[in-house]
Amino acid sequence: MKFILFIALAFIIYALTENKLILVTRTEFFNTDKDKIKIVHLSDLHRRSFGKNNSRLIKKISSLKPDIIIFSGDLITRDCKSLDSTEIFVQKLVNIAPVYFSFGNHELDMQRLYPDKYKKFISILKNNGVHILDNKSESIIINNRKINITGASLKYSVYKKNNSYKNLDGYSADEIFHDLGTLDSECINILIAHNPLFAGTYSALNPDYTLCGHVHGGIVRFFGIPLLSPERKFFPQYSKGVFEINGMKLLVSGGLGKLRLFNPPEILVYYI
Repeated sequence: MKFILFIALAFIIYALTENKLILVTRTEFFNTDKDKIKIVHLSDLHRRSFGKNNSRLIKKISSLKPDIIIFSGDLITRDCKSLDSTEIFVQKLVNIAPVYFSFGNHELDMQRLYPDKYKKFISILKNNGVHILDNKSESIIINNRKINITGASLKYSVYKKNNSYKNLDGYSADEIFHDLGTLDSECINILIAHNPLFAGTYSALNPDYTLCGHVHGGIVRFFGIPLLSPERKFFPQYSKGVFEINGMKLLVSGGLGKLRLFNPPEILVYYI
């Protein structure tokens, strides 16, 4: 009995430590040349705070010295009571490097349910110089290399429909071309799309890299196997990691926030 209590206590302590203190940096090298570009990829912060006003998170990102920062959605939680900490976090983040942001389902949900708070959220991003990619593209030149960054907002019904996770809509190649048009083939193309489950659709655009989040690494991972998606589906595909889809590299973050187990919050670093 004492042994069982000890194991239970150790399990609880580990879970609390993992969710509050552990912060993993995972690095992927796609280019090792002198003109390589360093990208920090963040996703799914939600209500999580690493230190007061995310001071630990900011310090870690700053130490990485990225050329650009990409946030692939769910910076906030739909029903957050205050945006004060979000504003402080954004102000500090943009002082590190240019920040490119694309919507997740919680931003889309806030837009529907809390329009006044959503307007304030957008004004915080705009007033601090965040590049909001709401089904649009922007280009930047780094180390004499041109990068085209595109954000696909998707539609809310791929996440939830009639207040249910059943019979969700798909997202077709026709829809993504309608939303985004074609990409500039003369540069490096990065697509930000919160939901990785439509990887085949994204590959139709022929981006070099697609950055996603949403699945939270499967929430709980046993021996590297993801257990659950936000849509309440078991063993979700593309939970986190690097995948090759029709020549496109799909780069999925396990995210920073939400409850998780054997699946530490992570910062991604890419050299492209």
